[in-house]
Parts: sequence; C-alpha cells; structure tokens
Amino acid sequence: MTMRDEPPRSRSPHTAIDEAERHLPYPSGWFCLARSRELPPGKVLTRRFMDEDVVLYRTRDGRSRAVRPYCPHLGAHLGAGGTVEGQNLVCPFHRFTFAPDGTCVGTPDGAPPRARLQQHTISERNGFLFIWYEPDGAAPSWDVPDTAQAGVVPTAVWSTDVHAYAQEIIENTLDYRHLPVLHKVAVEELTAPVAEGPLLRMRLRLGPDRPPALKRKIQADHAFLLAGLGYLRVELPLPSFGLVSYLWAMHTPTGPRRTRMLVATACADIRKQDAAGASLPRRGLHRAFARVMLRTAVSKVHQDLEIWNTKRYEPRPRLAASDEALGLFRHWARQFYPAP
Repeated sequence: MTMRDEPPRSRSPHTAIDEAERHLPYPSGWFCLARSRELPPGKVLTRRFMDEDVVLYRTRDGRSRAVRPYCPHLGAHLGAGGTVEGQNLVCPFHRFTFAPDGTCVGTPDGAPPRARLQQHTISERNGFLFIWYEPDGAAPSWDVPDTAQAGVVPTAVWSTDVHAYAQEIIENTLDYRHLPVLHKVAVEELTAPVAEGPLLRMRLRLGPDRPPALKRKIQADHAFLLAGLGYLRVELPLPSFGLVSYLWAMHTPTGPRRTRMLVATACADIRKQDAAGASLPRRGLHRAFARVMLRTAVSKVHQDLEIWNTKRYEPRPRLAASDEALGLFRHWARQFYPAP
C-alpha cells in the first residue's frame, strides 16, 4: 500500500492574524538593568536588553552611564575589555576615548574624529539602575517612583530568566484567582486597582488560606505599586515589629518573549524617614527580615515559573466576572505599546 501526499489542511483566514497578535512588541518605560552596587566607580558591565547589548559604566566621580555597545571607530564591543579612565570610557581596540556625554575626546595618535556614542537615558533609584525605552526614541515622559523613606536599598536579591513577556509576569499581580489555587494564599481586595497614568496602585490583604486561626493571625495589608510593565513594588508595614518591608519585582525584556526577573527585598524602621540612620543592631534585624521575605517570595515565584515557562500569551482572554482587575490591567497596559 502506497502513501499519498495529503492535501494541505485548510486554515481559517483569522489564524495568521491570531498568531501574530500573540506576539507582543517591546513595551516602553523604565527597566532595571543592574543594582547600583554592581557598578562601583570604574566598573564596566554588559547587560542584555531587548535582544541587544547595553554597556553600563560608572565614572570615577560616581556618575552612571549606559551606551550602545559598539565603538563608532571600527565597531569594537566596549563591554569586552573597555575601561574607565577618570570620567571617560576607553575603547579596548584602539583606545579611542569617550566623555560622559558620549563625545569622542581623544585618540592615542592625533585629533579625535567627530564621533559620539549612542546613549540610553539612565536613572538610579533605591539601589537600582534603570534605562528608558521608547520605540520612537522619545525622551522619558515619567519618572521611576521612589520610596517615602530615603536610603532604602535592597539587601537580599534573587533573579532568574523567564520564557514569558514582561507583561505576563507583572499581570500575575492582578490575577487574584490564582492565589488560593496555586499558592494557597487567601486574598481580600482592600483598595481596588486605580490607574494614575503610567502608575497603577492597589491594596490587598494576604494571608495563609488555612487554617482560620492562623489566617487571622498572619493576615497582612500589602500596598502594590506598578510603574509601567517592568516595575512592581510591594510595601508591607509590620507595626508589631516597628518595621516596614519592601519587595521589588523587576521585569526586563532580554529578547523575544524572554524576560530577566529580579526580586529584591529591604526592611526599615517604620517611623524613621531615613533608613540609613538605623543603629547597627537594627540594621542586622532589617537584613534578617529581608532575607525571610525574599525566601517566602521566591518560593511563590517558583510555583509561578512552572506556569509562565509553559503558557502562551492570550491577546483576548475570556475573563470571568471576578476578573475585573485583570480587565483594568489589560486596558492600562495598552499605553506602553505602539498604537496598532
């Protein structure tokens, strides 16, 4: 018996459109590329961002800079052996020298050419380094949010790579329905999500799903702040300990449907305006609490990772009546993408 070639299966005219819509473009906004402590004066780092390299460096007087990776002379990668001399970045290939504004200011054997490094707009807040992305190259239209307390920086950090869009990961925060199912966490909405331009705020009461006595004892009120699709901060007051804890979840697109996720925690005295002014014993307590908070958060993220790494993006999710927060989030998220 011979096999015959089967005729091609008919496809709906909407199939190609539906599949195309499942691929999101890179969103605009601020995205974390490193922690401040990873970039001391004189250091050069390379980070992957939206399928390209970004070279970060810090001048000897402490200014952080982010540039596109290739020297305009003959294309050497500035992150592969580039150095900082004083305030300037020096190419490893021919020692062409670039000032903090990107201008070529020197060569080993003559006047510098009219050349300039392409720079990214950079911002440094709470011990994180962010760069701005806008598809058309427009300047930042909003700022990275800061904490109310000065001097709060992360003391415990964890990161991983996720096969998902940044939007899918941060959207998880608004998906209340998965908390009791996947994480065995009870949730009560104290303040419904409110969009304020590129920011989205809400307050949730979270606690163990069971038993009831433990649930009442451990319930805690969490204040959530989303700033674009790359930044989530959770503030958790712990008044019985006189502390407030902070958790950051940063989602940085590194390639097509690839995201670098960084989770960081910090703790501070609840009544002090400046976290840096705590005594040495209190700072030890802060670090211990931050480590506990990070371990708890990461244990939940590991459960999410099994979903994120195997799911697909649904451009038109069939939402249930109790998914109002997700519907609001999807509407809010549109502002970070080019108009269709």
